[in-house]
Amino acid sequence: QVQLVQSGGGLVQTGGSLRLSCTASGLTFSRYTVGWFRQGPGKGRECVAAITWTSGATTYADSVKGRFDISRDNVKNTAYLQMDSLKSEDTAVYYCALKQYGNPLLPPSSESEYEYWGQGTQVTVSS
Repeated sequence: QVQLVQSGGGLVQTGGSLRLSCTASGLTFSRYTVGWFRQGPGKGRECVAAITWTSGATTYADSVKGRFDISRDNVKNTAYLQMDSLKSEDTAVYYCALKQYGNPLLPPSSESEYEYWGQGTQVTVSS
């Protein structure tokens, strides 16, 4: 059974940091591109970062560029989202998602491309 288990969310002050984790089981993690999405109150779902399955090429939304960093550890079957200099606008439910293979140079930002989803975790940034 495929499982994506997320951890690391919580409450943080403006300017603080959090590190989200997404651990996969029931599949060969190294064959999957990973995306991090978020959905804030009254907003649609937005891809904030993604990393490809073989080359590790990354993309970031303009709203988080320079503050967030996506990475992966294929030995631990885990993807990470390091979030620094957090703002109130970053408050949202964050989801990890996996897509098998795909373009190794350009990870997709469309949620319809992804096959498996984590349960989501709340990130709240207080002003």
